[in-house]
Amino acid sequence: MNLHEYQGKSILKSFGVAIQEGVVVDKVEDAVAAAKKLTEETGTSWYVVKAQIHAGGRGKGTIEETGSHGVVLAKGIDQIEEKVNGILGGHLMTAQTNGKAKKVNKVLIAQDVYYPGESETSEFYMSVLLDREKGRNVIVYSTEGGMDIEHVAEHTPELIHKEFIDPRVGIQGFQARKIAFNLGLSGEAFKQMTKFVVALYNAYDGIDAAMFEINPVLKTSDNKIIAVDAKVTMDGNGLFRHPNYLAMRDKTEEDPTEVEADEAGLNFVKLDGNVACMVNGAGLAMATMDIIKLSGGNPANFLDVGGTANAERVEKAFHIILKDPNVKAILINIFGGIVRCDRVAQGVVDAYKNMGSIPVPIIVRLQGTNAVEAKRLIDESGLNVHSAVLLQEAADKVKEVLA
Repeated sequence: MNLHEYQGKSILKSFGVAIQEGVVVDKVEDAVAAAKKLTEETGTSWYVVKAQIHAGGRGKGTIEETGSHGVVLAKGIDQIEEKVNGILGGHLMTAQTNGKAKKVNKVLIAQDVYYPGESETSEFYMSVLLDREKGRNVIVYSTEGGMDIEHVAEHTPELIHKEFIDPRVGIQGFQARKIAFNLGLSGEAFKQMTKFVVALYNAYDGIDAAMFEINPVLKTSDNKIIAVDAKVTMDGNGLFRHPNYLAMRDKTEEDPTEVEADEAGLNFVKLDGNVACMVNGAGLAMATMDIIKLSGGNPANFLDVGGTANAERVEKAFHIILKDPNVKAILINIFGGIVRCDRVAQGVVDAYKNMGSIPVPIIVRLQGTNAVEAKRLIDESGLNVHSAVLLQEAADKVKEVLA
């Protein structure tokens, strides 16, 4: 589950991480009052107006209706309403919105932390996530903050550092100091960075996050260390322990079919292909997508119906799959262990009849308990459903119907 910047920052602040303060609004008429409140709390007289969508690259992105960027500077409270009006309610296209602009329902009015001083400011990159290969958490950091980390990794990989942390003992003081040293800090900035790193890691660990990414982490001209941005992804498997964070979910930022599937208890991820999958079990789903690719097709989705595949559940899965106009065939691949194959087959037949008709061919491959009976049910149904026994046979049928 992804969070908005303002939500991520509120979590960081609760763990003692210094942040760029801000007030979120969803109406233009509330913008000036929000800016005045921010001035009272922080003393700022310049403001940064930031579109709140689940995508990066907002500063370089463009609002389709107004031409404004997704992050703009307001040099005084008299500019606030104009800047907010240029973003709020518009559709923002960035490099991470997959070619489709996203509507901006909220903006964050934040303090300008790039204030002048005797020394220069510096921007750093920092993220915390799990390294699955090593079985440890890792802090990835770089002196090249404010830039696309992918660009840095490709062209100057020596500027990216990693600090691995044993989750059983947590981050140690020497590790935080090592990070501050590698970032070239000294004096008060060094002390502030060590505190920042420890607090950031504790936030990541404390909320069962999948990732925290701060780009940039700012060293101000008076040597404060501040999170200017916050991209937070929650681990869905840990959300049951954090109902307060689950309440932060913004379904308007998610694919509508994925939301519908989630509410129906189906594990569904939309992809860009032409062959839909309906499978039980994540491993089998991955293998099914591979065989579709090898057969000349492209998977249109990841759909795990779980251990229950009755007619109601199968019918719901069909409805979700068929909302994608790119789907040219459906491959159902079920291993009957917990659920009997004949029960799945009957569910497919009943769902097909309940829907009246399904405009694309269906290939059903059932293996396991009562697989023979299941094949007989499919073959004798009289419907436009092709049965298969072997996975390769199912792949060949996919290739055949796509030809």
